[in-house]
Amino acid sequence: MKGVLLVNLGSPDSPEPKDVKPYLDQFLMDKYVIDVPFLLRALLVRGIILRKRPEESAHAYKKIWWEEGSPLIVLSQRMHKKVQQKTEMPVSLAMRYGKPSIETGLQELADKGVTEVLLFPLYPQYAMASTLTILVLAEEIRKKKFPQMTFTDVPAFYNKPDYIKVLANSIKRSLEGFNYDHLLFSYHGIPERHIRKTDVTKSHCKINDTCCVTQSAAHKFCYRHQCYETTRLVVEALGLPEDKYSLTFQSRLSGDKWLEPYTDIEVNKMPANGIKNLAVVTPAFVSDCLETLEEIAMRAKEDFQENGGKEFLAIPCLNDSDEWVAVVANWINEWASAEIPVA
Repeated sequence: MKGVLLVNLGSPDSPEPKDVKPYLDQFLMDKYVIDVPFLLRALLVRGIILRKRPEESAHAYKKIWWEEGSPLIVLSQRMHKKVQQKTEMPVSLAMRYGKPSIETGLQELADKGVTEVLLFPLYPQYAMASTLTILVLAEEIRKKKFPQMTFTDVPAFYNKPDYIKVLANSIKRSLEGFNYDHLLFSYHGIPERHIRKTDVTKSHCKINDTCCVTQSAAHKFCYRHQCYETTRLVVEALGLPEDKYSLTFQSRLSGDKWLEPYTDIEVNKMPANGIKNLAVVTPAFVSDCLETLEEIAMRAKEDFQENGGKEFLAIPCLNDSDEWVAVVANWINEWASAEIPVA
């Protein structure tokens, strides 16, 4: 019997420091997030970061927390419910960090007799700290707890035509009636070394103006290339002129070289460069979360306006929109009726 496990990032149980701290510990101690030896990672995370970060993050979470709970969890649950209504197969929802766990999700499927699982990371672009860590943990759990199961992984869908169409349509609807000067594509940042580590050719990725547009097998796992390609395809679908948009990366940690240009720095410079009305879309996420609701819709907006900007529009993620749900359900049903993996 076939079933599906949708997997998103996750969230603390509450916006209180006592719940934020264990969530951050689980997240930051992931070797695919902070990819240094365990002892050094423990020193950085538990000896330094977790001394102040839980209070700071809790403050940010409190600003975006809904009455029903974490926006990311609530939106993921809504999407899950809608997807389930469009397929006869069992569909479960899990989070890489926090609850419900991947093990819980797999157990739900196993209890329903599922032996073939479509593992669906809800990330358009592939990255070590998102897609890979989900796939690795799920496989570890499968071997220990569910050896009877087999997995089919949904690959990064950053360039799939139906995804691009839904994303472009969502942006177009959001921009109606908004006289914007510029559309910013802001993607979650990652350390540059992650790009090099996922380069299957071990030589292609130079992180410059040419490698991401030069055909290579490395692109299958290159987050930077996939961000630029998503942007290119959406821009093409919207018919945007070259001077009307740009791409940046957000949410970096100090101490490492992360992908550039940085969202906060670029946003702060825009008013002085004549951009007074700014729209921002965050295509690395399919569900609104702390990084979109607080970092972009609140902090970036405040910084933009303090530096002379006027109107700021944070474009919502795809969330549980009917068009996006229909695409996800269609991919699932295609897999259910085929003998070949989702592509």
